[in-house]
Amino acid sequence: MHFGVLGSGIIGLTTALELQEQFPSAQVSIIADRFNEDTVSYVAAGIFRPGTSFMGPTQEITQQWMTDAFNYWDELRRSKEAPLAGVCQLSGYIYSRTSPTIVRNHFIEKLLPVYRRATEEELKLCQGGWKYGSFFTTCLTESRLFLPYATSKFLKNGGQVVRQHVTNFFDVQQNFDVLVNCTGMGAKELCNDQHLVPIRGQVLKVRAPWIKTAFYGDYDTYVLPGFETVTLGGCRQFDSYNTEWCKYDSMAIKERCYDLLPSLKKAEIVRECVGLRPHRAIVRVEPELLTNAEGRRLKVVHNYGHGGYGVTTAPGTAKYAVKIVREMLAGNSKL
Repeated sequence: MHFGVLGSGIIGLTTALELQEQFPSAQVSIIADRFNEDTVSYVAAGIFRPGTSFMGPTQEITQQWMTDAFNYWDELRRSKEAPLAGVCQLSGYIYSRTSPTIVRNHFIEKLLPVYRRATEEELKLCQGGWKYGSFFTTCLTESRLFLPYATSKFLKNGGQVVRQHVTNFFDVQQNFDVLVNCTGMGAKELCNDQHLVPIRGQVLKVRAPWIKTAFYGDYDTYVLPGFETVTLGGCRQFDSYNTEWCKYDSMAIKERCYDLLPSLKKAEIVRECVGLRPHRAIVRVEPELLTNAEGRRLKVVHNYGHGGYGVTTAPGTAKYAVKIVREMLAGNSKL
């Protein structure tokens, strides 16, 4: 049995590891042209906090993805490999001046160990005259550490990595039993998917070791402490393909974050990063049977379109994608 995984971001790597776990005697190959710091995953702040509009094929399946993903990250956090994998526990506040619904999250209120309403005293922890707030405890995954950790684990398990830019599914040289498509924004051309849209994000990574708690404010403002730096964000620019750093976005992010936590003004800026989140209204995790002009057939399972919640949901959608792989092999998939 030989499986191929297209893409080596967090979706591709978690899918490849899940394939190795579920099919221990199978050969698994990752095919990609970008790795580690060249992937969008590398830029992500990596906090487990899905957007409330995130959607899979059904509400039940989406909730299962969340549950499976959180359990994966939390189990890794509790293990001795946590520092190497870049997974830790993090608590934080989400504030709003506009609406109490903004500080609620139906996906994780019952899933996280703590998710509660902020007290009046807690609403005053940050400047801004906040009216509504929630406090929660979750996991944070630093992709800068997790991607190399996952790659190393994949290779130790006997996995192979092939460096290749794929523009057509049938360009893949080997005859795979199933090919899993985890190409993120690459799927727009590969699948001619008009539903896949980039949402541009820009963040600053600063050195502020005194920040131990996460904070969210209105207008996509967030301060997220990681292992070595603190991520300041952000922005969500729909259908923007601009991968260049923008000084105006940077100024706006600094102004909002400094207003939230004035002590950040003295933080040293380490780097500024830009990424295009691969957004799809309904995340695509489904099978497809392809046939080319010569009559060659290829079993494909798609796993892309996670938007800004790839790190959050990757292990959950990986588990679901591998379940579809098993169904395809058994001839039970709904094609």
